Amino acid sequence: MRRLRWLPLLGFMLVLAGCSSDATGSADAVSLSLSVPGQGEGLSNSVQLLLLLAGMSFLPSILMLMTGFVRIVIVLSSLRMALGVPMLPPNQVIIGMSLILSFFVMAPTFETINDTALQPYLEGQMDVAQAISVSSEPMRDFMFDQVDESDLALFVYLSGSERPQSREDIPTYVLIPAFVISELKLAFQMVFIIYVPFLVIDVVVSSALMSMGMMMLPPTIISLPFKLLLFVMVDGWNLLIQNLVLSFLG
Repeated sequence: MRRLRWLPLLGFMLVLAGCSSDATGSADAVSLSLSVPGQGEGLSNSVQLLLLLAGMSFLPSILMLMTGFVRIVIVLSSLRMALGVPMLPPNQVIIGMSLILSFFVMAPTFETINDTALQPYLEGQMDVAQAISVSSEPMRDFMFDQVDESDLALFVYLSGSERPQSREDIPTYVLIPAFVISELKLAFQMVFIIYVPFLVIDVVVSSALMSMGMMMLPPTIISLPFKLLLFVMVDGWNLLIQNLVLSFLG
């Protein structure tokens, strides 16, 4: 918990890294953006604090679009629709679970950033530009491990950049949207798998009601208890969370 106090600063570093890094991912552009024109010294601590407070407004976007939050929240939300209970669990529980699981998945990445960039910066061993450059690399590695090559190629083409020879040649502003599209694609694939067994129950119940001439009775009323029973009997929460977390491990 002591280390989590510095996550806002970490988020601000990542925002600067994504907004000011050039196509080669070097720290030169960052250094220029944090330096006073005509002087070699960086911005004062008060100005850096002001930039930090302003950059904290981007922290929710970073949390949603640069971590596994998108995939997790879509899968958990779709489970409610597949079961036929749109408000159970409530939205607050779904968002809370998604945040907790996102921090769990991202814990190794955050630990690496804390050890290699945040703590050395707080101890005065490196300046802001160096901390930004170092802290962006673990996040880029995480997104590269999850992104689909076709989505990455699409945004490289749309950006008008030359064909990259390595990961370092791909700028962060190209990597982030490709990562988000890949997360959406994989999330919808998992949603399809979740829907299939519950859809089978709905079809079987609907066919049984029609064969008995009970066409006026909504099938969802009968199928809902069976779907909940199936989900509980197979330990659905355990299977769902396990496969969600393992999906980030490749």
